Amino acid sequence: MGQYLSTTSSYPIKVSSEPEKVTPPQLRRFDASDPKTNASEIISAIHHDGGVIIENLITPQLASQIKSELKPHFDTDRVDLSGFFPATTQRASGLINISPGCRELATVPLWIEVANGILTDRYSYWHNQTLIECETKPVISSTVGFRVTPGGKQQALHRDDTDYHNTNMEKPVMVGCVTALTKTTKENGGTVAIPGSHKWGPERCPYEHETTAAELEPGSAMVFLGNMYHAGGGNTTTNEVRETVGMFFSRSMYRQAENQYLMVPPGVAKEFTPQIQRLLGYGISLPSLGFYQYKDPMQVLFGVEDEETVVM
Repeated sequence: MGQYLSTTSSYPIKVSSEPEKVTPPQLRRFDASDPKTNASEIISAIHHDGGVIIENLITPQLASQIKSELKPHFDTDRVDLSGFFPATTQRASGLINISPGCRELATVPLWIEVANGILTDRYSYWHNQTLIECETKPVISSTVGFRVTPGGKQQALHRDDTDYHNTNMEKPVMVGCVTALTKTTKENGGTVAIPGSHKWGPERCPYEHETTAAELEPGSAMVFLGNMYHAGGGNTTTNEVRETVGMFFSRSMYRQAENQYLMVPPGVAKEFTPQIQRLLGYGISLPSLGFYQYKDPMQVLFGVEDEETVVM
């Protein structure tokens, strides 16, 4: 998430009253190593609850490999200036480029089948009197690793679909897959989520007592819709570190028709005005769509800091 350097106005939204405090349901668990586990059953559970736990999505050996590959990036991360990530959370981004293990994780057949089953779009349109039918599969929206150290505070409960300004609860834009690299518990900062919240309208706000924690062994994952409320948990331990890696896929059509980053690459775009650079898509769409290494690309690539710069 990001915010303007300058002050922005807001408008009030009427929210519902606080719901009765009851024990939240647990997310259903599936075992990827079980031959009877199938993607269609997982997809059905995700549509019903908003997310699931998939145990043994990758091997502990692959989880350990990814952990080693991300270590230097965690070690050199800077503090998130926007405050969305607590200072005790260290991040690594652009994982497809820096981690062979993450490339393997991104293409695990069961995960791909689940993501395709939820986010594939089929569309029909007329060319004169000919009906054309097309199908598009999801693409990577972002890849990021998280290391939550002792004393880390919980994130604010949020929806990842917020980046796309999506209020259509029947059609989520994104699916996330957060895989544990270390043993993940409620106490050391495991992701918390609100089952069923993917069906809420925009007037319904989330509360902490509605959450359940995704506790995972290394190699297991929480897979969830982009419109389910969730948050990185707080690490209340004194000596445990929680490390996870997130693969976030989105519907394929949410991008520019002409790829401006290839048509006008940064080396060319740097000669243009900030207005042209933002028209090309190098700026941030609030809350945080289009970031680069958790920074505003306009700062990183062109040194632009003005009233439209977003702090991340």
